[in-house]
Amino acid sequence: MKILLLEDNKVLAEVIQMGLSKENYKVDTFNDGDKALNAIVDGYNCFILDINVPSLDGISILKSIRDYCGNIPVLIISSNHDLEKIQSSYENGCNDYMRKPFFIYELVQKVKAICGMENKSIFFNEDFMYHFEEKILYHKNEKIILAKKEILFLNLFTQNINRIVTYDEVELFVWEGRPTARDNIRALIKRLRKKLPKECIKIVSGLGYTFSSNVTLR
Repeated sequence: MKILLLEDNKVLAEVIQMGLSKENYKVDTFNDGDKALNAIVDGYNCFILDINVPSLDGISILKSIRDYCGNIPVLIISSNHDLEKIQSSYENGCNDYMRKPFFIYELVQKVKAICGMENKSIFFNEDFMYHFEEKILYHKNEKIILAKKEILFLNLFTQNINRIVTYDEVELFVWEGRPTARDNIRALIKRLRKKLPKECIKIVSGLGYTFSSNVTLR
C-alpha cells in the first residue's frame, strides 16, 4: 500500500516512515504543503497529513483530496488541540484525527483501521481471491500475476467497494495523475475481466464502474 505522509518535523517523519515501512507500506514523505498537494494524484492508498506545515496547511490539502481523489482515507495528525481545527478536519472528510504526541504503534493501527488493512484479501467468489500484501490473484490456489495498473485498479476498488468509481477517479489513481483516453481505461477493464469471474466488474453507463454485490473483503 502506498502512503503520502506530510510532516515537517524531520525526526518524526523518519520515525513514522520507519514504523509504517516495517508493515510493508511504501511511504513518500513531504515537508511542504504545496509539494504534497502536487503529488496527491500519484496513486496513493492513504494520506497522513499534519495541519501546520509550510506553504499550505493540511486541512486545505484534505479538501483537495476530497475534490479530486474521492474517498481515499485521510488521517490528520497535529499538535493543535483546538476544537475548531478538529471539527474542521472531520467536517472536510478526514477519517480520523490524532493529537501529538502519539505512539507510532497507535498510528500504524489507525492506518490499518481506516484503510481496511485488517482485511488482507478480497474474495470475488469461492474460486477467486486477491491477496493485498502479495499483490497476487488466486484462482483455485493457482497464482495469476497482475500488471501494475491492474493492481492499482483493485486497490482503488477496495476503498470504494460499495460505490461507483468514476472514470476520473480511475484516471487519477490508476494512471497516477497522468491523462489517459477512455479507451485505455476500457482496455484495462477488458484485460481484468479475462482474469476475474464473469460480471465481477459492472459498467455504470456514463459514470464508471462498480463491483458485483458478491465481492467481499475478509
